[in-house]
Amino acid sequence: MTNPTVKITRVRAAIIGVVSLAVIGAAVTGVLLATAKELRYPTQAKLRGALPAAAAAELKARGVGLSGALSCADLPGWTKKRLRVSCSGVTTSKKPVDVIGSGNQESADHYFTILVGGTPVVQNVPCLGRGCRHGG
Repeated sequence: MTNPTVKITRVRAAIIGVVSLAVIGAAVTGVLLATAKELRYPTQAKLRGALPAAAAAELKARGVGLSGALSCADLPGWTKKRLRVSCSGVTTSKKPVDVIGSGNQESADHYFTILVGGTPVVQNVPCLGRGCRHGG
């Protein structure tokens, strides 16, 4: 029994090349889409709604208790692309708490700062609460 030889013509080689490039391109596109950076809180309302619990969890992890829930409001000048929220409250030891959260749609970055009694507990960190690790 003999092996039939498959003749590869230029047309077949070109088709194989185009199909290979398409498969590689689709794989690369899938990887890029899977790793695309997105805001955790993509709207002003979601940032404002999530910030009290996230900040309280961050403070609790650092041994700081709150006497009540934080109250939050939109900061002047926020836009759909530049999110800005401020929260305030009081610790169980009667120190004022100020929280500032921001988000940037273009860079997909969040920044959070928490002040307790005017002293930063966290400053310009990318996330708050469970699952976040910060120095300081």
